[in-house]
Amino acid sequence: MQTGSATAAQRRRLLRALAGGALGCVVPPAAAQLLGKTPHELPAGQSIYDLRGQVTVDGAAATPETLISANATIATGARAQLIFVVGKDAFLLRENSTLTLAGSKAVVQTLRLLTGALLSVFGKGEHQLVVPTATVGIRGTGIYAEAQAELCYLCTCYGIVDINATGTAQSERIEAKHHDDPRYIASTGDARIRSAPMINHTDEELLLIETLVGRVPPFALIDDGYGRSRRY
Repeated sequence: MQTGSATAAQRRRLLRALAGGALGCVVPPAAAQLLGKTPHELPAGQSIYDLRGQVTVDGAAATPETLISANATIATGARAQLIFVVGKDAFLLRENSTLTLAGSKAVVQTLRLLTGALLSVFGKGEHQLVVPTATVGIRGTGIYAEAQAELCYLCTCYGIVDINATGTAQSERIEAKHHDDPRYIASTGDARIRSAPMINHTDEELLLIETLVGRVPPFALIDDGYGRSRRY
């Protein structure tokens, strides 16, 4: 979704345009290339914004026209990616991931990330994320998670989460404004919830998926770091 040739000034102009209330405006083609295509709020009846590689939804090969329900199971293969929306929640599911949603109508209530990595932004209401080593209560926030059997990662990009390590009484509440307190959650050990760095996701990606549901992230978007090609 990014090009290596993008300059710092180009990125800042695009981010200012999107964050400054221009979500309904046409983004110039050169600027749109910074995010891969022109970002826009998805219309009713469309679930998928971007599909790359081998992706299945409920066991069937996904196409750009596939509708994703609040009770879908989604799997991505090697070098695959899916960016999609269910109701007022938006998601970026990376390669080699398996995600199961549970909810009603267009409202996702529980997400189970069995393997892989997921960037999510949520509308109002409470949600729950289950990964192999933890259960996470989510309240109107943006999160990035990576799931492995022995060690999972969670960044509260903004908002409030309650982390509970599976099978223990160890828990922690995180209140974050801008990637303040990422955590590793291990399957064993005396201290199951541990401090972690910010890795493998960007503010540009958060901006993109918030745009798909008609919102912008709550943090200050413009800083000197945006000219550099980087992940946190």
